[in-house]
Amino acid sequence: MRKFITLLLLLGLVTFATPQQTYAQSADNTEVAAEEAGGLQLLKKYFIQGDWRFMSLVLVCLILGLAFCIERIITLNVASTNTTKLLAKIDDRLKEGDKAGAMEVARSTPGPTASILYEGLKNAEDGPEAVERAISSYGSVQMGLLEKGLVWISLFIAIAPMLGFMGTVIGMIQAFDRIEAVGDLSPSVVAGGIKVALLTTVFGLIVAIILQIFYNYIVSKMDSIVNKMEDASVTLVDMLATNNVFRR
Repeated sequence: MRKFITLLLLLGLVTFATPQQTYAQSADNTEVAAEEAGGLQLLKKYFIQGDWRFMSLVLVCLILGLAFCIERIITLNVASTNTTKLLAKIDDRLKEGDKAGAMEVARSTPGPTASILYEGLKNAEDGPEAVERAISSYGSVQMGLLEKGLVWISLFIAIAPMLGFMGTVIGMIQAFDRIEAVGDLSPSVVAGGIKVALLTTVFGLIVAIILQIFYNYIVSKMDSIVNKMEDASVTLVDMLATNNVFRR
């Protein structure tokens, strides 16, 4: 995870630190390439015009926030299990009276849903109450693992616009200092200073919006997994009762 974050950080800094060159093969390709590069060049232009101290911090927030988002998305996608097929395999083993085989199916299947089903099967001999307690306790552990890293994403969502606002306030102070030094309320001095000051806020808000979209997707993915876990837990208790596993 640390190597992944470091790599993204270096790539982001190189992207904004090195000038981009456009090579064209023909007149049409030159025009298309120039249009495609125009947006990035404009973004880099405004990034450089802003206060580099705060703009760099906002960029770091974006890169680190995206690193945590990508890591969570990959982890949650891996954790997603076809609950229907898993329960069908477990039910087949229980109908055959092969509780050990059902436990092996749950243990060999990746994901939090399979893990809590395994814990439930392991405590089946102690009765339905023991199964429910085991599922509830281990479900809390799995929830903590699913939520790992979300606090950092929330931090970057909150801190990016705050850094932007701080850069704006300091930029406004510097603009008024220049006005005081010149001794004349020139529109060019005022407009230029305010423009540079507001750029940090714009970039901070853009970073917060991007990370918020990823955050909401991650939360919705987690809710889907949790719902599947709860449904699978109820279904498991019913299957154990139907196949008279509690009486054995």
